[in-house]
Amino acid sequence: MSGTDVAVLVFLLLLALDFVIRVVSVIVVPRNRRPSTGIAWLMAIFVLPFVGFLLFLLIGSYKLPKSRREKQHAINEFIIETTEGIDKVSEDSPWPPWFRNVVELNRNLGAMPLVGGNDASLVGDYDESIRQMTADIAKAERYVHAEFYILSLDATTAPFFDALEAAAKRGVTVRVLLDHIASVRAPGNRKTVKRLNSMGVKWHFMLPVQPLKGKWQRPDLRNHRKILVIDGDVAYMGSQNVVDRSYNKKGNIKRGLMWQDLMTRLEGPIVAGINAIFITDWYSESNELLLRETRPITDDVIEEGEEALDMQVVPSGPGFDGENNLRLFLALLYSAQKRIIITSPYFVPDDAMMYAITTATERGLEVQLFVSEIGDQALVYHAQRSYYEVLLRAGVRIYMYQAPYILHAKHFTIDDDVAVIGSSNMDMRSFSLNMEVSLMVRGRTFVDQMRAVEDGYRAVSRELTLDEWHKQPLRSTVLDNLARLTSAIQ
Repeated sequence: MSGTDVAVLVFLLLLALDFVIRVVSVIVVPRNRRPSTGIAWLMAIFVLPFVGFLLFLLIGSYKLPKSRREKQHAINEFIIETTEGIDKVSEDSPWPPWFRNVVELNRNLGAMPLVGGNDASLVGDYDESIRQMTADIAKAERYVHAEFYILSLDATTAPFFDALEAAAKRGVTVRVLLDHIASVRAPGNRKTVKRLNSMGVKWHFMLPVQPLKGKWQRPDLRNHRKILVIDGDVAYMGSQNVVDRSYNKKGNIKRGLMWQDLMTRLEGPIVAGINAIFITDWYSESNELLLRETRPITDDVIEEGEEALDMQVVPSGPGFDGENNLRLFLALLYSAQKRIIITSPYFVPDDAMMYAITTATERGLEVQLFVSEIGDQALVYHAQRSYYEVLLRAGVRIYMYQAPYILHAKHFTIDDDVAVIGSSNMDMRSFSLNMEVSLMVRGRTFVDQMRAVEDGYRAVSRELTLDEWHKQPLRSTVLDNLARLTSAIQ
């Protein structure tokens, strides 16, 4: 066979393979996906068939391995069997008429009940949050459960690590979980791992991508949760990682970037709910089910009164059948009667979220959105900007938290009744790809605290107007729209 014949044969084989890829993609790609996501993947495959199809095989599945999903289902059944539902809630004021349905939705999706008799305080100072967590770890007597998307040893977090080590040395069981990809990519990760190994604590990476060890799933499925539980009495959760607020990255330091986060310190029976999230993730990574360190979620109710808060933990992520956080957010957006105030550093909504927000303004509601003036992730930053014009035209007031701060807090308030705080952004990554945890809180005192935080944001932000938006250069519009196209590929 001559060289020409070989070349022709290779060409025909590639042509046939190209045809097969396109036909198979049309059948496989759209299955059980949003139309926008399916179309984005098909466009990528049809433009670059071989590269696009290989990428789809690598990151096209948004579900965790079957064994992990089975563990999640088992934990959910355990939680449902051992909790009493919504019978222990505060009665200091009547529920909004729509609230019970939202509670039932969350219960069906994430298994957790609504429980009353809780206390909460917000911590918006970055360094103070680490100091308070460190101080509570120093008081631990039985166990400490720490789970963070990024856990990194540096000058700012050294006291936190010291407190974990001291707790372990005095006989406290200390368990630590940190996301594999996120923490390994953090500057100084080797130093962090070395310290964890020397501290006498039990620790695991979450969702490790270690194919040689038989540990593999789509590499951009990540555990984005940030929680801390001490003795089952005190818990923290919110948006903040355990790392210096510059994230120790040279580019961030050069630009002077500093992260602004919000955590909440919790007491009461909701702590058992937060701990159940840790227990689930510990079980997934270690195969150790910590039943001895659980307690009924309805235990330890604080005295009823004006300060008692009703709370419900809402876990979400690819281990669940549905997008729990998105469904919660949509339910609340459509239930609001007066105002909606959203804070999300990475705001890349799907069509359902955009319709819910713009419908709220059409219903006459006041809607505000807090975002950062600058971004730390160029692609997400430009994709987010592509939504601003539609939002502004609909009447949404957009406040830009001024540089050099990255507003990384994730929360929103509905009327004067309900607030949500947690690790989840309002973007398609948090809805579909990340394991997140949100906390829904009913109680005027907590909403008042959140209002004070929002007032603080507004005082240091500038409002974006439609006139200003129309003055942006053409190149920015082009970049924004191109970035928006990529956001649909999941």
